[in-house]
Parts: sequence; structure tokens; C-alpha cells
Amino acid sequence: MAEAAGWPRTVTDRALRAMLGAVRVALKRGDTVTLVGFGTFSVARRRPRTIRNPRTGQAATVAGRIPRFKPSAELKRAVR
Repeated sequence: MAEAAGWPRTVTDRALRAMLGAVRVALKRGDTVTLVGFGTFSVARRRPRTIRNPRTGQAATVAGRIPRFKPSAELKRAVR
């Protein structure tokens, strides 16, 4: 990535980490992030489900939010 951009490796690393951090913060807020030509990151709610602790056998209900990614048509064509 640094070579393609013509930037020093440290600057490229800092830029990539800043971009990923911004995506992480946006998803945590529940926003959708679209990278044109690449895809869309979003957050989905998972239905509550019952799980069991394998050690104790105790049941617990978990629900939560999970990240989702939908690739763009351009990315799909490039991978074919």
C-alpha cells in the first residue's frame, strides 16, 4: 500500500490505522460506512438466543450487534 501510494511506510500505517479507527467508531455509533467501489459496512442486530455454559450447564440469553459487510458490484466483478 505504501509503495502504491508513494508514501513512507510509517505514514501509510498511520493513515490506515486512522481510517480503520474511524470505521470502528462509526459502526459503534450504529452508522453505515460506504467505501465507494469496495463495499458497505453496517451493524445488524442479532436475535436473542439461549446458550449454555459448557462448564456449569447454566443457561444464558445473549443478543447483540454484529458487523456486516456487503461487497460492491465492482468488487464482486474484480474477484470473479
